[in-house]
Amino acid sequence: MNIDRNVLLLCLGLLLNKVSFSQTQPDNLYHEQFRPQLHFSPKEKWMNDPNGMVYYKGVYHLFFQYYPNGTTWGPMHWGHAVSKDLIHWEQKPIALYPDSLGFIFSGSAVVDSNNTSGFGKNGKIPMVAIFTHDDPKGERAGKDNFQNESLAYSLDEGETWTKYEGNPVLKNPGIRDFRDPSVMWYAPQQKWIMTLATKDRVTFYSSPNLKDWQKESDFGSKLGAHTGVWECPNLFSLKLNEKTYWVLIGSVNPGGPNGGSATQYFIGDFDGKTFTPVINSGTRWVDYGPDDYAGVTWSNRGVRKIFLGWMSNWTYAGQVPTEKWRNGMTIPRELGLKLVNNEIQLTSTPVKELKKLELKPIHIAQDDLNGTDIMALNSIRSNQFVLKYALQSMDDYAIALSNDAGDKLVIGYDKSKNAYYIDRTKSGVIDFNPEFAKTIFAPRLTGDHESQVELVIDASSIELFADKGLSVMTCLFFPHKPYNHLIFTNNKGLLFEKTTLLPLKSIW
Repeated sequence: MNIDRNVLLLCLGLLLNKVSFSQTQPDNLYHEQFRPQLHFSPKEKWMNDPNGMVYYKGVYHLFFQYYPNGTTWGPMHWGHAVSKDLIHWEQKPIALYPDSLGFIFSGSAVVDSNNTSGFGKNGKIPMVAIFTHDDPKGERAGKDNFQNESLAYSLDEGETWTKYEGNPVLKNPGIRDFRDPSVMWYAPQQKWIMTLATKDRVTFYSSPNLKDWQKESDFGSKLGAHTGVWECPNLFSLKLNEKTYWVLIGSVNPGGPNGGSATQYFIGDFDGKTFTPVINSGTRWVDYGPDDYAGVTWSNRGVRKIFLGWMSNWTYAGQVPTEKWRNGMTIPRELGLKLVNNEIQLTSTPVKELKKLELKPIHIAQDDLNGTDIMALNSIRSNQFVLKYALQSMDDYAIALSNDAGDKLVIGYDKSKNAYYIDRTKSGVIDFNPEFAKTIFAPRLTGDHESQVELVIDASSIELFADKGLSVMTCLFFPHKPYNHLIFTNNKGLLFEKTTLLPLKSIW
């Protein structure tokens, strides 16, 4: 058989390129020290807020604040990743780059099924991104109107994007912090609603076509936490006992319940113009831990409201001891409502899709829950697992994760404070910021005797979901070596029920 010499050379070149490419992708990619094995993180460089989260044709799109040239915050782009199951992710090429109007700050994305924007062509439905253009020159010049809202659209299901030539579509009236548009379709009045962070509150705008916006109302100037600027709002509806309520999420930095940045929420009614809260005392937090910020929900997902947050804190996000990449996302969480002591509370629990990663469950006997090393007893080598347990009565208890280097992370309940806690004061590398080594508390919000707790533990993070998602905490940690000991201690003879450890497969 005769083979053309040029074809042979071409094939040889492709083979060499393939070898060269594989050599540039080290075997430990996604397995570096501290690398999350259950959570999305970028292959390399800096990441913060989730953006443009939209579900379309069976695919979850996650865009995110991204700086491809460094591991600290820089000129913002929109990174892009996709998933069909909320668990396994494929990172795609950068979706949006900075331009003459500025950096690409946070925002949202919608499927414009009725082509109200006119971006659709030849029967193709447009996916539309609504984002903040942040002009660094205007900021340096001391102007107050350097943040404005703009559009981009995709006709190939998010693969490529075209910025609207009429940007910006919503100009800043002179508010220094004027950003993070969250847009949804409000069917009762056939219009789009934008929820925008405006300094210390949110402002609602409406539009028939995503291009022409008018102000509807403001909310929050005297409600909620006001120790820092408001960011990344999100408005959506949930049902409780067949009645529809509206939930408004808004992040604040600083001012979180355990220091630094955190996300608060309000529950009320929305009529297409005004958000009216129901009577709730105090500030409500989506997550009491320090490492869940700027979270929003996926749009175009029907009644299911799935939340994802940035798993870090602005106090130390640029200093955490990772090298090739910085920061990841939380586990996706299903949101719901529950009536507790005559007040409506938001609940969040890990999405059911996480079960896809479960290996053979390990059921732990009561006799092994007072000083026995559970990991050693069961020869557990996994760095990522779920630990579930239940209690019929509440008293002090503690669970210690540790390693042979002397690092220790302690999780427990303090009856005197009526609070769950995570103590990371001796968890490993803690000297990169003086605010990191703390004991973090989340109040127990129910008076029920029974307590159910689910811990999702990864290489460098723990997420605590207690009382069916009423009390939630997310915390980072950075052990010198992976934790290889797990011991229940100081439980005063408490009867633990249904104690199960579920090793999980890596998503990579």
